[in-house]
Amino acid sequence: MQARMKNPAFVLPDGIKGIGTLFKAINDGGLSQEIQEIVGLRASQINGCGACVHGHTENLVKAGTSTERLAAVAAWRDAPFFTDAERAALALTESVTRLADRSTESVPDELWDEVADHFDERELSALILVIGVTNMFNRINTTIKEPAGTKWG
Repeated sequence: MQARMKNPAFVLPDGIKGIGTLFKAINDGGLSQEIQEIVGLRASQINGCGACVHGHTENLVKAGTSTERLAAVAAWRDAPFFTDAERAALALTESVTRLADRSTESVPDELWDEVADHFDERELSALILVIGVTNMFNRINTTIKEPAGTKWG
């Protein structure tokens, strides 16, 4: 498989600079790398982005995430391998990623309150940015048909 074109973030160099700034902000937010990757993996699964599913899976394996946790991300509601904080982050990820599937508000107050019980404002800011950036990359990569296993940069 070959992508239709080079990733637009690299074609337009200011794009990668802006993305780098977002990632710096996310990392400064205090959200654990594992939660960032689990959330990124779940959004990418929902959006069918093979390149991002591969990348997040590879990062989680390198970080030592158990195969039970990794295999259960898509079915996290029925798996005992996630903390309450991770479950809240995954629920928020699904709600934000599936905007078109909701007939009411994208993030109900009940879900917001649950997430806010587990994350302070900085962590929550990082979580929201991770979800947004992942969805952006999913849309870019599926548009250009970026294959799984691509090395960027």
